[in-house]
Amino acid sequence: MTTRIFIDGAAGTTGLEIRDRLAGRDEFELIVLDDVQRKDVAARKDALHSADVAILCLPDSAAVEAVKLAEGSDTRIIDASSAHRVADGWTYGFAELIGHEAVAGARFVSNPGCYPTGFLALVAPLVRAGLLPADFPYTVNAVSGYSGGGNALIDRFRGEPDLAFRAYGLAHGHKHLPEMQAYCGITHPPVFSPSVIAAHRGMVVDVPINLAALDGEHEPEKFTHALAAFYSDAPLIKVHSDVPGEILLHENAKAWDGIELFVAVNGDGTQARLIARLDNLGKGASGAAIQNLNIMCGLPQIAGLRL
Repeated sequence: MTTRIFIDGAAGTTGLEIRDRLAGRDEFELIVLDDVQRKDVAARKDALHSADVAILCLPDSAAVEAVKLAEGSDTRIIDASSAHRVADGWTYGFAELIGHEAVAGARFVSNPGCYPTGFLALVAPLVRAGLLPADFPYTVNAVSGYSGGGNALIDRFRGEPDLAFRAYGLAHGHKHLPEMQAYCGITHPPVFSPSVIAAHRGMVVDVPINLAALDGEHEPEKFTHALAAFYSDAPLIKVHSDVPGEILLHENAKAWDGIELFVAVNGDGTQARLIARLDNLGKGASGAAIQNLNIMCGLPQIAGLRL
């Protein structure tokens, strides 16, 4: 049986990458609107009601509007915006943390943010295992390719050839913080320092931990083993036992839907850096949407993904 898919916001960066991953998959039939219909509320509503699954690749306010347009239908929804990530009635679509069964049975699934994907993948399992405290003042240093900012930021970086680095979120209160705190189970939102570099895609999330400042004895050598055990059945997540001399992002990297985790500990075990490398458009956006779609449709979770 073919599943009918409607991508609301298919012309954006995330939507285009989702379409690319769906190409050639006969399990799905794509509902496509032309340029005029994409801006027509009635046409969008009809598409939302006609679909078995709708994937929202929209700004937050437009995603909320799309959910209202879908009312009265049985359409299942995957929302790639941040509008519903901590909302009641929505399942957080990080299957490795939340559980495949929860995603498989959900009607409303909210895709994780790209930065939170890296942070949660690293910290949440260690907090759950009691290896890191829930009340620690966590910080997150992260860098992303400019595609994470949508067409406006893409145009800015491509239009300013000398633009190499952009730090933002300086007023704090970033929209990713609620999901970071909620799904990690930590007491305080982390201090988050996001930035953008002159590369189309790619992301590194770095969580420094001053273990000497923690009460009691801590065993950072257990971090890697705990992460490896937690993700032992997760084909998209690779936990490295060794840390390379450098972790790189490349300007013209290919699409990739996995995530790599590293634990770097200093010689006396008093400091650690938890590091995740992923594609902000892959496991951080479009790849995660396809993974969730596969799970919701009872298909192999890695079908159509770039690995």
